Amino acid sequence: MTIDEMLEIKKEKGFSYARIAEMSGVPLGTVQKVLGGGTGAPRYETLRALEDFFEKQKSGWLVREEAAYKAERRQGDYLLEDYYALPEDCRAELIDGVIYDMSAPGFTHQWIAGELYLQIRLFLEKKQGKCIPMIAPVDVKLDCDERTMVQPDVLILCRPDRIKKWGVLGAPDFVAEILSPSTRKKDLCIKMSKYLEAGVREYWAIDPDQGKLIIYTLENEGIPAVYGIRGKVPVAIYGGELEIDLDKVAQIIQNMEAAGE
Repeated sequence: MTIDEMLEIKKEKGFSYARIAEMSGVPLGTVQKVLGGGTGAPRYETLRALEDFFEKQKSGWLVREEAAYKAERRQGDYLLEDYYALPEDCRAELIDGVIYDMSAPGFTHQWIAGELYLQIRLFLEKKQGKCIPMIAPVDVKLDCDERTMVQPDVLILCRPDRIKKWGVLGAPDFVAEILSPSTRKKDLCIKMSKYLEAGVREYWAIDPDQGKLIIYTLENEGIPAVYGIRGKVPVAIYGGELEIDLDKVAQIIQNMEAAGE
């Protein structure tokens, strides 16, 4: 989609720059620069986020930070049959009957997720245990009911019996999510509570924009530990045997910041 096409939809829908920023997760200043012609070379992930937002306006979706709406259904009433009926090119999660839009992740997000997965996989291969790592997209039927299906960025599963052809039935042992402006609220509030309630033993939330790693564990009863993105941090479920090298994550963030808009 071209910038001109985006501007046509903006005009048709009557969206302000602030509203587009709120609904797409792209910072207001960036929205103004891209759509106002203030930058000639916007980031690929920025264009993808804006394009995804405007495409959904064309197809009749009402997209907000907290959820994605279809006009003929009521949020809170959706079931797995509705989740499976979504268009193949639509990424979403179902949590307690609410469908949440998942825009295509940006390059920084994917690079960080890949680095976490690589470090975990190399450790688990050496350990030669029954636990396996997975990276999104993979469906996780967290509560084993018909009202919730999530897609964690990275997970560790130590119960082989929970692996199904379609995904994972039940709670993983470890989950990591990489936050973005459009998912921060959902990942730190709604999904964190769901993960711990379902029995996820350890939940990592990496916030590249704030330079923070927030860790929740069942043992600490949901009280978070907060780290900067630097040095090595142990994965609690392995008692310190597995340490994630966050300096490599910090380097990814620095590389993308240096690339500019």
